[in-house]
Formats: sequence, structure tokens, C-alpha cells
Amino acid sequence: MKLAPDHSLSLKLLRVVLLTALSIGMATSGGLIFLDLLKTREQIDRDAARILALFRDPATQALQRLDRGQGLQVVEGLLRHEAVGSASLGTGRGKSLAARSREPPPLPTCWLTDPLFGPTRRSSLPLYGQAPGSVHYGDLQISLDTAAYGRDFLSRALAILSSSLLSALALPLLLLPIFRERLSSPLRQLIGNLAKIDPDRPGASKLPMLKGHEGSELGQWIKTVNQLLSSIERNTRLRHEAESSLQRMAHYDPLTGLPNRQHLLLLLDHILEDATRRQRRVAVLCVGLDDFKGINEQFSYQVGDELLVALADRLGNLSAGLAALARLGSDRFVLVQTDIEQPYLAAELAQSILDDLQEPFSLDFQEVRLRATIGITLYPEDGRATEKLLQKAEQTMTLAKRAHHRYQFYIASVDSEMRRRRELEKDLREALPRRELHLYYQPQLSYLEQRVLGAEALLRWEHPDHGQVPPEQFIPLAEQNGSIIAIGEWVLEQACRQLRAWHDAGFRELHMAVNLSAVQLRHAGLPRLINRLLHTYQLPAGSLELEVTETSLMEDIQTAAGHLLGLRRSGARIAIDDFGTGYSSLSYLKSLPLDKIKIDKSFVCDLGKGGRDEDATIVRTIIQLGKSLDKQITAEGVETAAQEAYLIDQGCHEGQGYLYSEPLSACEFSEFIRRMQRHPSPAGEAT
Repeated sequence: MKLAPDHSLSLKLLRVVLLTALSIGMATSGGLIFLDLLKTREQIDRDAARILALFRDPATQALQRLDRGQGLQVVEGLLRHEAVGSASLGTGRGKSLAARSREPPPLPTCWLTDPLFGPTRRSSLPLYGQAPGSVHYGDLQISLDTAAYGRDFLSRALAILSSSLLSALALPLLLLPIFRERLSSPLRQLIGNLAKIDPDRPGASKLPMLKGHEGSELGQWIKTVNQLLSSIERNTRLRHEAESSLQRMAHYDPLTGLPNRQHLLLLLDHILEDATRRQRRVAVLCVGLDDFKGINEQFSYQVGDELLVALADRLGNLSAGLAALARLGSDRFVLVQTDIEQPYLAAELAQSILDDLQEPFSLDFQEVRLRATIGITLYPEDGRATEKLLQKAEQTMTLAKRAHHRYQFYIASVDSEMRRRRELEKDLREALPRRELHLYYQPQLSYLEQRVLGAEALLRWEHPDHGQVPPEQFIPLAEQNGSIIAIGEWVLEQACRQLRAWHDAGFRELHMAVNLSAVQLRHAGLPRLINRLLHTYQLPAGSLELEVTETSLMEDIQTAAGHLLGLRRSGARIAIDDFGTGYSSLSYLKSLPLDKIKIDKSFVCDLGKGGRDEDATIVRTIIQLGKSLDKQITAEGVETAAQEAYLIDQGCHEGQGYLYSEPLSACEFSEFIRRMQRHPSPAGEAT
């Protein structure tokens, strides 16, 4: 920071020194001039007395004799002295014996010296005889001109005054660099160092000690300021810690360290705002412990607090997939999960919490088991207001406790769906041993040969209570719980056995298509299984066709290419199912070992019905693309002759759908082929 010149401390001190020096110089010179004034007056008197003493004897003789001539000689002798302006010799009777005077030349300083010494200064000498007690003869008188004395006095006074003024001016000029070096420069360094201090951490940037000022006032000032900065930083840190402590007490549970209700509402506001912007679903789970009051009474409140802390730690292990975890108070906790695509994901989280609580808590050499009930609300279905969403989760948890449910959704229909899903997942694990799973087969007709050349194996689940369960419901469940591997092996085994039976029955040109899930495709033992089945049932290479979806391939294109290549080496053909519904990237068709492309039924259903022209364009493009890549093309979902006619006209190789047949049992499929052989008919009339 630059100071104005007139604000410099050195210049201010210089002014003080200058004024002081001038004042002292003027006072000193004034005293010296006054002393010189007194000495000059004394000098005039001495000179007058000396001049008179020179003419004492002649003047005395002239008075004794009353000799006027001799008296005039005495007077004229006195006038020869340049300082004497007049002289007179008078008798004791008051008569003048002789007198003379002259007019001295005027001097320019007489107007200044006259008030000090007077224009002239008169002196007289009484004249007596030589014997003691002699009579008084008269007086010899002279007047001295003071102009010469005044001129000399003024010269000396001017010299004294000039020297005093020069001394007064020289002293500040000599002191100015000293002031700047010893005062202004150190102060500027201190100001620069002070400007560099971080206000948030004043104690981290202490002022450096100035060289040569370790024991001076500036050195003591620097030490004091550094101590003050350290104290400020310490007090600031303590204040921040106190504020943080108060802030934490206001927003966090003191027992578990989790956010409290107030802080949870703030977090939930941001979470819901982000979910609204991204159009995602959010689940709020309120976890309430069952009979926690009884645990406190049975053990102690201290043990109860330890249990709550241990439970918070367990729930915290789930925080990697959670957006928020909080304690509402007492025995209630809240978990917030984002990016919920389907409600069953919230149900799975609730079930994982309940399963985790099955493990006992070990406290003070004793094991304590907890049970909990969970209420679930979904955003935006159950509400958009933060407070309402949390309140509904608590209410749902309370209702679930009354109904003795482990967890419950706020919406009854969703809760019912989740319970049915959980029951299906549990029953699916037993479906295979209980022989509730069956294979059905849908024919695939060759448009060129007008006969059945293939069958797609379709899995069906006949539930003893719920009846026929659609594959789109239980297949995702099997993929999630891992049972799809065992089910998939069973499907491949049954399909190969049935294909062997049909070949033995004379249908040797038939091939079998089996769908693979993404989980099966990634299973390392699948190529060995395919190789074993083809060898066990002596099926020719290419008779088993494995269908994979476009989406499952695009999850990891390089890994999928390796898996498909291994399956193809095992003797299976590879078909891409539901083509056009996923990424629809054309570049991967060249890099993947594919034999067949299946057009998804969503593009076929509107053909020939005056539907969208885009569907016809997509179908035509897929067929042309497959033919250019030398891939076989099969259309799914063919239901009308108009659809079939369009497909045949575009050069599609195969068709599959209700136009030809619904999925059939193995016996019905065999009869269907025999009926086609006995009564061959154009495609489209084999229903």
C-alpha cells in the first residue's frame, strides 16, 4: 500500500525536527546577539574612557592655566579620533574653556542601531589636581558616534543568525535518510508482511523479525503482533470448532452420528430436486425396531444405546448404494435410495436389511437379536413434498407393524405386487425340483421350402396356485437370484433331448432355437455344456441355435464376442434376437460371429395394416442388411397373411408366429409337422 508523500512518518518527524531546530537556533542566536549587544555597549564606554584618559593631563594643565589655546588643542586632538563627534572642556564654574564638534557621515544602519546605542554616546572625565584632596578644575567631555559600532554589531548578529539557521536546516537533512532507513523502511516492510497474512489463518504467516531491531521497540512490536496473530488464530479455531459442534448438534444425532430429521429433510430436498431433473424414482425406507422398549428393560438403556450404534454401523455398510442414511430418533432409521427403476429394487433393499438383522449383535459377551419393520414410499408416486413423503414412510411402517408384515409399500397395489413377486421368487427356487417348468415349441417355417425347419423352445411355468406365470415375470427373477443357470441348463438339456427324439422320428432337418439370458452368456461353463449336449445326443453341428438379445451383447461387446465365438466352436449356431430394439449399431454385426438375425415382432405387427411406414422401412432395411452380410433372416410375430406377403416379397427367409401356430407341446408339435407333410399348403394356411 503506497502512502501519500505528506503522510510519510519520516517527513512528519522531519518537520518536527526542523521546527524544533529553528526554534532552538533562533533562541540561541537571540541570546548570543543580546550578549554581543551588551558587550558592544561596554566596548563604547571603554573606548570613551580610554580616549579621555589620553588627554587627561593636557586638559588639566589647560584648566589650571585657563589657557584657551591649549584647551582648543586638546579639543581638536580629541576630534582627530574617528569615533569622536564632539568634544568640550569646561571649568568647574560651568563655563566652557574650549569646544568643537563635527557632523559624522551618515551610515545606512543608523536607523537600526540608533535605538540600541543611541546616535551618540556622551562621556565625561572630571579633572583634579595631582595632590590628594586637590580642587576640581573642570570636566573633559566627548560624544562618540555609535554608527561604526552598530555596523560591526549588525555584521556579527547576522553571522550568528545565519549560522544558527544553517545549523537548523542541516540537522533535518542529515536526519532524513536516517529516519527513512531506521523507521520508514522497516515500517514499509511490516506493512507489506501484514498485507500477506491470510485472514483465515493469521498465525500461519508470522511477521519476520527485522534485522537490527531484535531488541528495539519495533522488534518488541513484531513479537507482540505475532503473539496476537497466534491468539487470533487459536480463538478463531476454537470459535469455528464451537460453531461446528453446535451445527453438528443441530443436524446430527449425538448417539450414532447420523443425520437427524432436520438434516434429513434438507438432504431429501436436494435428492428429490435432482431426481425431478433426471426423471428418476426415489425410495424412502423407514426402519423401525420391534419391541425395542423390551430390550432396554431386559438389558439396560446403555446396552440399548450400544445396539443403536451397532445397528447404525450395519446400515452404514449399505451406504455405498444409498443417497442418505439418518436416524429419526428413538428406534427409527431412514434410508433413501435413488435411481429406482422398478419398485422391486426397493423391496430387495428392504429384504436385505431384514436378512442382515438376522445376524445377532454381540454386546458385553451376550448376543442380542433385533427384529424390524420397514415402511416404503416412492417418489413421485407417493408424493412430491419432502415432509409428506417422509411422513407417509413412517405411517406405512406403523401400519406394517400392526399387520405383522416385515415390510410394506405405501400404495396397496404396489405392496401387493411386491409380495407376489417375493413369493414367486421363493417358489421359483423350487419350481424345477417340483417339475413345474415345461417347454413349449413354436414352429419356424421356411418361406423358400414352405415347410417347418425349426422350432423355438419356450419356457413355461405352471404355478400350482397362480397358474401360468408369464416368462417376462419369472425370467428376470431367475436372473437376479442366480437360479437361471440351473434352469438354463435344464432347458438346454430338454431341448437337445427333444430334438434328438424328433430326429429319430424322421424330422432330421429340424433345428432347435433356445434363448440365452445375459447371465448364461457370461457363464464360463456354457461352451463345455453345449459341447457335451451335442455329443451326448449326437446332434449334428448347427442343429442347436442359441438366441441372444441385442441388449445383452452391447453391455460388453468385446467380452460377448469372445463368448459367442466359444459357443460357435462348440457346434452351435448364433442368432441375435429382437434385433432393432436395442442399440441397433450396424458396426458390431461385422465383429460378432452371428448366423441369424431375428426381426422383433414390434416391427412386424403393423405390416400390411396401414400402420407406420417407418416399421416397413425398418423391416426392409434389416432384411437387406442381413442378406448383404450373408445372414439368415427370421421374422417374429407373424400373425396375418399380409405381413407374410410383405416379408416374402422383401426376401425374408423364415417366419414365426401365430399365423402358423401358437407354442405347442412336444407331442402337438410332432403332430403339427406330420399334418403339414400330409397336407402341404402355401404358407399362411397352416394354422
